[in-house]
Amino acid sequence: MVKEIFKFSIRRLIQTKINGGIVLLFVALAAMIIANSPLQEYYNILFSQNITLTIGSFNLFDRHDGNPMTLLDFINDALMAIFFFSVGLEIKRELLVGELSSPRKALLPVVAACGGMIVPVLLFYLISQPGLVMRGAAIPMATDIAFSLGVLSLLGKKVPLSLKIFLTAFAVVDDIGGIIVIALFYSSHLTVEYLIAAMIIVALLYIGGRQGIHNKFFFISFGIIVWCLFINAGIHPTIAGVIVAFTVPARPKLHIYKYVNSIRESLKRLPENSNEIILSNSELSILKSIESASDKVVSPLQAMDDDLRTLVNYVVMPLFAFANASISFEGFTLASLEGVSVTIFVSLVLGKLIGIFSFTYLFIKCGWLTMPDKMDMHSLFGVSLLGGIGFTVSLFIATLSYAGMGTEGAMLLNQAKIGIIGGSLFAGLCGYFYLKYALNKKTQKSL
Repeated sequence: MVKEIFKFSIRRLIQTKINGGIVLLFVALAAMIIANSPLQEYYNILFSQNITLTIGSFNLFDRHDGNPMTLLDFINDALMAIFFFSVGLEIKRELLVGELSSPRKALLPVVAACGGMIVPVLLFYLISQPGLVMRGAAIPMATDIAFSLGVLSLLGKKVPLSLKIFLTAFAVVDDIGGIIVIALFYSSHLTVEYLIAAMIIVALLYIGGRQGIHNKFFFISFGIIVWCLFINAGIHPTIAGVIVAFTVPARPKLHIYKYVNSIRESLKRLPENSNEIILSNSELSILKSIESASDKVVSPLQAMDDDLRTLVNYVVMPLFAFANASISFEGFTLASLEGVSVTIFVSLVLGKLIGIFSFTYLFIKCGWLTMPDKMDMHSLFGVSLLGGIGFTVSLFIATLSYAGMGTEGAMLLNQAKIGIIGGSLFAGLCGYFYLKYALNKKTQKSL
């Protein structure tokens, strides 16, 4: 009995989206505690270990400069490529059948996302000091989908579906903006030969998908080659994950209605009252044909998206948070909060709020767009606050901005992490309590 309850609890933990956010919070907290304890030295040694996978004299995990990746590099460049591959699958799905599949559906979330990217970046430029710190201007433009939806789910059934869809859609557009920024501004020393080779393989993947190749191993194996070529081309390798995701076929091999008819025909051939423990060869053949048909009715895009969700939410993201959320509070006081910490905090909390709300409000008031069903200005204000939860992608861009930039870069990265985590927590709490108040008030009026 206890064993069954334990299994049920674990299953519920994995199936509940909000728990992914809770895991990230605990892991980030653990990283901060370790960074301010005697274990810090061992923590640094662990993530500075070299990672190698050699085939002859070739090391798959060599960086662009020819040196092997450290464990930290492996997490940020290799495992995060899996995260961005998952994001790419989600973006493609939204563009094909989701809230970005038509101009009418997409326009309002796109407007909200544009405001949520432009205003925070402008605010960062306005209040930050010149110099190396300016490399991090893109840090506050991101919205963490998992965390923001997690906070929204805490409000239960009171949250209208349109609000969840709106938040998801503009967060996906935010991801697209973040990916473009990483591709344009965080790649260097471009080597054209490797880039051409990568594009040839991407074209091969695209043609293969169009010609009916649905084998997941085909896309994974060639995707790894593209990732490796991107490293050597000088383009940030996580972009390879997004590009390869767009080549994965979204149409299944077998239509759902043909599948249902096929299953019915197969079931008719199975004996109705069989007490045999061992199946006959004909029965086994029928069941295998059903299993094969079941694989063909789910598209590679949907199957891979579903397969990766648990890996990304409970392995990749926690490892990333543990490796990158380590903040040193040595000599820290409230009076010492200055520079990039405050800049990012303000840009995330105020910049996102002002950008998302003002752009959306303007387009609705001018009559160019309409408010989604069951949403009002109060719920729009609340979800605009949740847009300030940057966390994952913000930490990633901060690492790209300041890591490897010497002593000043290390100091700026630590300050940036304080601003990101502080701003994300503050925006999340404010968004939660404001939406709780607004939705309760709306419920009371409807009674």
